[in-house]
Amino acid sequence: MLALLLAAVTVSTAFEGGNLGKVETAAPDHLRLAVKGQADQNGRNRQANWYYFELRNLPKGAFRFDLTDLVGEYNFKPGSHAVTKGTRPVYSYDGGRTWTHFTDDQVSWNEDAKELTVRFVPAKPLIRIAHTPPYTNSNLQALLKEFAAKSYLKQESIGASVHGRSLPLLTITDFEAPESGKKVIWWMVRQHAWETGTSWALEGGLRKLLAPESAGLRKRFVFKVLPCPDPDGMAEGGVRFNVNGYDINRNWDAIDPATMPEIAAMRKAILAWVDSGHRIDLFLAMHNTESVDYIDTMLSTGGPELNTLAQRFQRLLNEKTVFYAPNGPRDAGESTTPGMKGRKTVHQELFAARKVPAFLMEQMVENHPRLHRPPTVQDRLDFGAALVDVLTEAVTPAQP
Repeated sequence: MLALLLAAVTVSTAFEGGNLGKVETAAPDHLRLAVKGQADQNGRNRQANWYYFELRNLPKGAFRFDLTDLVGEYNFKPGSHAVTKGTRPVYSYDGGRTWTHFTDDQVSWNEDAKELTVRFVPAKPLIRIAHTPPYTNSNLQALLKEFAAKSYLKQESIGASVHGRSLPLLTITDFEAPESGKKVIWWMVRQHAWETGTSWALEGGLRKLLAPESAGLRKRFVFKVLPCPDPDGMAEGGVRFNVNGYDINRNWDAIDPATMPEIAAMRKAILAWVDSGHRIDLFLAMHNTESVDYIDTMLSTGGPELNTLAQRFQRLLNEKTVFYAPNGPRDAGESTTPGMKGRKTVHQELFAARKVPAFLMEQMVENHPRLHRPPTVQDRLDFGAALVDVLTEAVTPAQP
């Protein structure tokens, strides 16, 4: 957290999810803002794609800020940067209740320096700015409090993060209807704290699942939801690693409860469900990335049944949502880094350990070909609601 007086303009990250690096004043109306980023437990794979800060006492005239120190490393390949020419940060003049993207004519990219510049005329003296619309632990708790009294929502804690925050597991179903015959879908979001779009999508899905008109779905399906795999990162402005530096979508084959209790608790809960005789018809881990949508699963090793499910899942996404993946499902392979322990994702490990039909989904945060703009909060909410229909239809194919 920081709060620095820079001439007339104050820069702050002293709120939930706030994060920024070094601040430099180039001129009274021009700040250079380094993105702090986060590296793994070995100081590798630095990612610099979460920033969330507040500017106070802005001038009435034109103002400029540059986002700097963006280059990092991904999967041990140096030179990557997730803030790109296509990045459009979001801003809020109401303390983070509503968010709007900066427009193309307000944003420019310096390819040589790998820096993003935003020029704008402030509408008010105080503004919050972030990489994507923030979704915090407080957002999640408000949502769950709204539906806490519903008999078809069960909330439990399966463990705690490094800093002691609860790891929730939600179960949504009609508990009076027998489980036998119900299809079971596990839905995980936000393994990486910066990927806020997945939380907004989940909120849209949860609102649909918990609505009165979804009583029929709840009689036929069980939804098991992991909404918050990294509550420390969500609270403290993390990027993709837990506070000890462990990627929560790697390391599923190298569990250490002391250093990565989040993965240990979730893996234990999922495998306990399977090992006690319950089914999983589809497991989905949602993610965000820069400029592509896709799903992947173990196509090369999963056999005809998993391949058929993947094709059906893809077709329904194309038909019922704005998902844009013209080349179809991808093969996930056995590991993100073959031959290196600690590099398996959740879906790779669940398939290897228990043959769970598990998928990863990536959704872009930059300009979307079917929307012709970056996805908004409302787009994510709408997608999540539509995804409920996609998932339930995917696991219940029409009878010939």
